[in-house]
Amino acid sequence: MKKSLVIFGAGDIAQLAHYYFSTDSDYEVAAFTVDAAFLKETKFCGLPVVPFEDVASLYPPERHDFFIAMSYANLNQLRTQKYLAARALGYRLASYISSHATVLNQGKIGENCFILEDNTIQPFVRIGNNVTLWSGNHIGHHSVIHDHCFIASHVVVSGGVEIGEACFIGVNATLRDHIKLGVKCVVGAGALLLTDAEDEGVYIGASTERSRVPSSRLRKI
Repeated sequence: MKKSLVIFGAGDIAQLAHYYFSTDSDYEVAAFTVDAAFLKETKFCGLPVVPFEDVASLYPPERHDFFIAMSYANLNQLRTQKYLAARALGYRLASYISSHATVLNQGKIGENCFILEDNTIQPFVRIGNNVTLWSGNHIGHHSVIHDHCFIASHVVVSGGVEIGEACFIGVNATLRDHIKLGVKCVVGAGALLLTDAEDEGVYIGASTERSRVPSSRLRKI
């Protein structure tokens, strides 16, 4: 018998969470919930959407687990707030770990994690609570990802890296081995980080500039 799940959110990530949990987990989604001020529709993905203020009475934590399906908005702080609020109501926070991910760290993954397909998590990695790993990342051996982080797609985290709480790592970023990132760091898309990063550091990769030659003058394409 499948376990029952309530998802916080009613947007794209909530729809993805519904898909992944429904097709690749031991959970059956029972309902969605959002703050009453943001409740626009009473149905989403064919299921009820209820006010978060009422969710514990409608879907009691004794019979339902919970998942926060939110992005990195406000540097992960909104997702963190709802994660803590759900815990305060007594819910067990579920994690989704894709069956198409390579997970070799003996299950050292916290609650409310969202780990999508084609991630490689090497031995001796530790992943905290409320961490999102979008698809296709490499998390090197003996690395530590602390709570509330969001790592976008195709990021390379080399061995022995420590990523502090609430960091955001953008697509195609590369972190060299044995460096340490402080809390709330932002590493932008395509950035290469070779040294430690202090708290709240921002590292932006260089953007490719437009060529002076227009595409109509290219002869070999």
